Amino acid sequence: MINLFEYQNKVDIQDSFEGLEGFLDGIWNSREKNSYYSENGKNKIESQRFLQFIHKSKELKSNKYVGVIHYEGKKINLLPKIFFDSEIEYSSNEVSQIQNHLLWWLSYCRKIKFPNYQTSLGSSKSDFFEVLIYLFSKYTRELLNSSIYQQYEEVTSELSFIKGRLNTNAYINENLSKGKWHKLNCSYDAFIFDNEFNRIIKYVTTLLFNITSSLENKKNLREILFILDEVTDERATSEQCSRITFNPMFDHFATVRDYCQLFLNNCVSFDYKNDLKLFAFLLPMEYVFEDFIFGFIDKELEKVMAKAQRSDTYLDEGKSFNLKPDLWLKTDQKSIIADTKYKIVYSDEKDPKKGISQTDLYQMLAYAIRFKVNEIILFYPSTLENTQEEETEIVIKDALADGKEITIKAFQLPIINRQLLDIELITNNNLTLLFESTSKELKYKLEKILIPLVS
Repeated sequence: MINLFEYQNKVDIQDSFEGLEGFLDGIWNSREKNSYYSENGKNKIESQRFLQFIHKSKELKSNKYVGVIHYEGKKINLLPKIFFDSEIEYSSNEVSQIQNHLLWWLSYCRKIKFPNYQTSLGSSKSDFFEVLIYLFSKYTRELLNSSIYQQYEEVTSELSFIKGRLNTNAYINENLSKGKWHKLNCSYDAFIFDNEFNRIIKYVTTLLFNITSSLENKKNLREILFILDEVTDERATSEQCSRITFNPMFDHFATVRDYCQLFLNNCVSFDYKNDLKLFAFLLPMEYVFEDFIFGFIDKELEKVMAKAQRSDTYLDEGKSFNLKPDLWLKTDQKSIIADTKYKIVYSDEKDPKKGISQTDLYQMLAYAIRFKVNEIILFYPSTLENTQEEETEIVIKDALADGKEITIKAFQLPIINRQLLDIELITNNNLTLLFESTSKELKYKLEKILIPLVS
């Protein structure tokens, strides 16, 4: 097992990883096109961006993605850089606790909804991806055992009576001309089991079944495949998931759809003659941090209304440069723009800028001018090495507005439960209990930052 932290540590490339770069290049070029795996909104880079292969020194380094890569029986854990400490030799228990943090952050993200029944993370898993499979498989199996999803789809078939619409041309060409005058070619809506959504579930379940090493997960997934045995085997994409909506009768299937979309968006695989060579579940950490902070404010802070990525304002009059602040925070009294920055700051006590980049300040200044606000907030994550969450206030005077002051405040948010890393992994616990103290601390910090400003 190899542990790599984003842009931090390096490991020697073993002979068993000799073909890994080629596989990753192939996956990168054939990946589903979405914003997660594009660079600057473009999909023109041909070489993969998941890992860095330093050929001169024969070393391997992680890029901006977190998750897990399985390659020919070996596993590479890609971990968030905010947990990195060069003096620590990370045990499997500490890695599992770091991955529990990822699960907690994901539980607030909009792209995934954890089932409400969740009381336990299940038995000990080899990585957080196995836990996600467990949550998906357990929920989906229980749901399909009690309710089968069916939907109306247009069906064309030959009947002995008219049903729906008679296809006149087809009836003349295929039936009358061949002496089958008594068979009527009709198109009608049927409430069918073999529909697009069930085909998506079956495809994702099959994909996960071939990956998981957990016997419990395999059992749950096998039961799902048994229930969906009559459903057509068909490749699915996350774009199909995004198009699927449910009427109130089947609204509880939305959770299954969200899980399917999560897996299809972030899983990459490469197989040769049905022999799986590589599988990876990868998430861009800057997106996870942004979505986690938005979801946490939206769910936990009743006095603050949060909107994500307002995009109706442009920097220029020609509307070529769109401004998209991460968060638009509002109460009855005031509106505030906040931006999340997944960067390590306050790591160097001698740095007068505290690690805050000049580019970020220029961006915040543009927000203040165009959105007509004089208070901007920057949110950074806490790190394992910083035991205290730092704060910085920067005041800028707008000479074109008679010296009007614009205040930019930067805060480190407590999103790490340091005590959790020092205790033994509890396999039968839930995320709410594991991160209860961290959640309270984060809520208190955010209320302290936002409520005085907006009251």
